[in-house]
This record gives sequence, C-alpha cells and structure tokens, in this order.
Amino acid sequence: MELTKHGHACVVLSDGERRLVIDPGAFTDPVALDGATAVLVTHEHADHFVADRLRAALEATPSLEVWTNRSVAAALEGAGSRVHVVGAGDAVTIAGFEVQVHGELHAEIHPELPRVANIGFLVDEQVFHPGDAFTVPGTPVPTLLLPLHAPWSRTADVIDYVREVHADQAFAVHDGLLNDTGLGVLSGLLGERGPGTPTPYARLAPGESVEL
Repeated sequence: MELTKHGHACVVLSDGERRLVIDPGAFTDPVALDGATAVLVTHEHADHFVADRLRAALEATPSLEVWTNRSVAAALEGAGSRVHVVGAGDAVTIAGFEVQVHGELHAEIHPELPRVANIGFLVDEQVFHPGDAFTVPGTPVPTLLLPLHAPWSRTADVIDYVREVHADQAFAVHDGLLNDTGLGVLSGLLGERGPGTPTPYARLAPGESVEL
C-alpha cells in the first residue's frame, strides 16, 4: 500500500488501481480526488469536507462511492446509495480495503461549542486516520496519521496520544495552519527535543508518498 499526503488532513491510500481518499477538505487541492475509487470522510468541518466539491466528484465519476457519518451523508442528500453511513464498531470492505470504524465525537474545542460527530478509519489494519479526535482504536496500529495541530489540542495532548496509541510509526496530518517554524518546533517536541514517545514521527510534504 502507498500512502500519499495531500493538503492538511487529506491522504490517499493506493494499491494498484485502487485509490482511497480520506478527508479531501477545503485546504486540499481538488486534484486529490482525481481517479478516486472511494472517499472516506471523518466529519463535517470544512477542512475535511466540502459538499459541493464532493458532489462534483460523484457526478464526474459514476462509480465513486463515499463512506461517512450521518451528518455528512445528510449534506450529500440526493446522491442515493452511493453514500454509505457508518459508525463506531462497523467493519466494511471499501474498494477492496478492509476498513474498521472507531470513535464517535469530535474533540472538544470549547465547552460552549457543540461537538459534532467524528469517526476514525483503520484501513487494512495498517493505517489509522482519527479525524479530529484522539481516538485510541484498542487494536494495534502500525501507522498513525497524527493530528499535529488544531484549535482543540495542546502539544502535550498530541504527545500523550502518540504514547497511548503506541503505533509503529506516525505521520503528520492536520498541519495546514502551521508555517515552517511551527512545523519545526512540533517536530522537535515529538522527537529529540521533547519528553519522548515510543513512536518514530515524520511529516510528508504535500504530494510526497511512502510505501507501507
């Protein structure tokens, strides 16, 4: 399987002609959807999901299907059976990938702001994308897609999350609001200048890929 990083929270998992796109939101170049076999969406926030953009992709590719939670599916009303609602505990086969669904709610931004639904996806028991939450799947995670920076997290939370998941490796996602200085600071705190984690951490630049 090949993992390709796109803007902010979006990644593409590829195996031969199969392309699974996760969270192609507003901070992601729409070309990430080109050739997509299926799309997974963790939640409704615009940096993860743009309804009009995904509708256009569905219209352009009649075979394309989407798996997501109920609130995102409602925003795609009219797409019919090509949009599938999944939730915590579900295990489904999507474009030949075995996908387990974990988590239910977005992390808290502030007590006075409502929390939306959020689900994470574990693909082929290899790669876990938690969306906007520090969900621990409760099963081994070889590769963690780590939400590096968000209005709902502190660096201490990020470090503790990496420790709790205890993945074999972690790659940064959710980093579109950081400049090079911020990326360097967080990289150091997750590495040699921080308190230490059991998990090697790296960041792929947008468009960069790695074989898993």
